[in-house]
Amino acid sequence: MIAIKARVDAWLGRFTMYRLILWVLGVLVLYSMVLNILGWLTFGLPEMLVHLLLCLGLTYASSRLVAMLFKVQPHSESALITGLLLYFLFWPTELIPSVQLPNLAGVALACVVASLSKYVLAFRGRHIFNPAAAGAFVVGLTGLNVATWWAATPAMLWLLVPGVLLVLYRTLKVQMAATFLVVTVAIVCAVLLRSGMSFGSALWQPISQQPLLFFAGFMLTEPLTLPPRRWQQMALAIVVGVFFAVPFHVGIVANSPELALLIGNLLAFLVGQRGGVMLTFKGSRPLTPFTTEFRFEPQRPVRFLPGQFMELNLPHSRSDGKGRRRVFSITSAPDAPEVTFGVGTGEPVSTAKRALLALEPGECVRGTSVGGDFILPPDAGKPVLLIAAGIGITPFLSQLASGDSRRRDIVVLYLAPSAAELAGHEVLEASGARVIARVADGSAPPSFMSDAGRRRIDGDSLRELVPDVADRDVYVSGSPANVDTLRAAARHAGARRIHVDSFSGY
Repeated sequence: MIAIKARVDAWLGRFTMYRLILWVLGVLVLYSMVLNILGWLTFGLPEMLVHLLLCLGLTYASSRLVAMLFKVQPHSESALITGLLLYFLFWPTELIPSVQLPNLAGVALACVVASLSKYVLAFRGRHIFNPAAAGAFVVGLTGLNVATWWAATPAMLWLLVPGVLLVLYRTLKVQMAATFLVVTVAIVCAVLLRSGMSFGSALWQPISQQPLLFFAGFMLTEPLTLPPRRWQQMALAIVVGVFFAVPFHVGIVANSPELALLIGNLLAFLVGQRGGVMLTFKGSRPLTPFTTEFRFEPQRPVRFLPGQFMELNLPHSRSDGKGRRRVFSITSAPDAPEVTFGVGTGEPVSTAKRALLALEPGECVRGTSVGGDFILPPDAGKPVLLIAAGIGITPFLSQLASGDSRRRDIVVLYLAPSAAELAGHEVLEASGARVIARVADGSAPPSFMSDAGRRRIDGDSLRELVPDVADRDVYVSGSPANVDTLRAAARHAGARRIHVDSFSGY
């Protein structure tokens, strides 16, 4: 199972979450047209093609136009995703101009409003509301059209379910989506049972005929509108689920999926890093022969906890297909005047990393979001074991550089191919933590580190190196394959509380 998971993680690591969502939505579009040809959908293929061209073309064009007006670089990938979402939100319009022109105008307005919302309904470069939901909600108020969320058609489930699961697995939002689904299905099922429907039908109806899965996979978990912590995301899923499922009507506004999401977006904005932050590049230095530290001065203070990551928007030409937005672990302490990132820069180097390496002092990039739950226990009295494999040391450097590291009982187990590839010597030594190095080629680590030799790290050797491992909170960081192996070793050694952070490639 570990080997299969490692292969899946390695394959998914070739895509950023944005690019994966774009591909999955594109496949679902093709699938919907196949269903239409087979007679499972009754829109008419010309209507579907016109609808698709309208949503993609107008969203893309309006996004570029609005970006030009605001003098920022457009994010084409985001525009295409928004266009595909609107394709599934609005019913394809029959091509009878005398009857359907208002409906077409409504779809067109939704596309334009969605693009505008990214820049007008935004704070410091971060849009507050999900663009597709904002467009759908505004159009519903005008009466020109109404979002039907036809992706909930039962025939779509055969490919929608695996597509949604793939996206949720890659974005690590399975738990959040499951929480939302449990809340909404329970409420809708209870309402249907009270109306006299059988239990089986009441359970199946919300899953097959309401857009729960599409909503959870592509809308609720949209990264730029989420709060940074997992518990906040769970709370958000519950709140949105209630507004999604409980019928209400206030004036001309009634409950709808898009309104539920907009309410959740607003709550998420209030508790998260409010807006993006401009980062001025100050310089870089090698941490190891294959790792580089990049230093940036933030335009304003960045709120983050040691161990969290930041997403950077890195415009670059000749992209490798993963898009412009990439996630990097922060290596600096929260109170440091500069924000630093430790990045693996050994060959092969991705186009995003080449863009980082090509930065000149004074150039700026935008940090678009901060998040992650790979943080140490709030109680500094809890002993911890930090296990880093290679580049996995980066989130630990932020934790070890923070002010309370010397008040904690910390053991660091650092695995590297050679002593030259052990990064962060100064931080590790100054932290006061006990550091154990396992160097694969047998070279000697720095004198302040204990040498674990070349032994294989399994449950028995880990228990020998850290006898009280069962009493510690264990944190494991590295590539997906290394994380899976080391987590299994920690569990075999008796660890009960294991937290992981894997790097799928960027």
